[in-house]
Amino acid sequence: MLVMLGYIDAKPKVGYFLGKVMTTEGRQSERFMNLKVKDVMNRPVVISESATVNDAVISLFVENTGFLTVTDEIGALTGMVSLKDLLKVTLGNANAATIPISMVMTRVPRLAFVSPEDSVLEAAKRMLDHQVGGLPVVQAFSQGERNRLEVVGRITKTNMTQALVDVTSGFIAE
Repeated sequence: MLVMLGYIDAKPKVGYFLGKVMTTEGRQSERFMNLKVKDVMNRPVVISESATVNDAVISLFVENTGFLTVTDEIGALTGMVSLKDLLKVTLGNANAATIPISMVMTRVPRLAFVSPEDSVLEAAKRMLDHQVGGLPVVQAFSQGERNRLEVVGRITKTNMTQALVDVTSGFIAE
């Protein structure tokens, strides 16, 4: 039974020894697999959909981030805008500063996002699948007959790298 659970391993003519679950690597792997987005996410960096490209550029630099989450007047997710999106619209366009961010952003139907209860591993897979550097963390809520997404955080490559370092260094408790 202990062999099947991974607590010990057995080899003929050698005997019994600690299994993967009991080794440091096994415990670290298990801790990382159980890590949730809510454990490592940052606060969201949000901009209103009525803001301009100029406002977005200033927010990106002030917050030192690679993307902004765009919300409507009640705080529901409507889209996301990245540094790359803003570069595309501003290069060679003297009037770019006054363009509404809603004209530049990627809208919800094309967005990838995660919930606080998703695993960090699932978030990493989603970021790789969509080739993005970060994801908004959202929770669904109802407003009348409509379901909306409320932005509660963000998870980035930096968060994931920090979580990996923390797990392997023993900073995240079991």
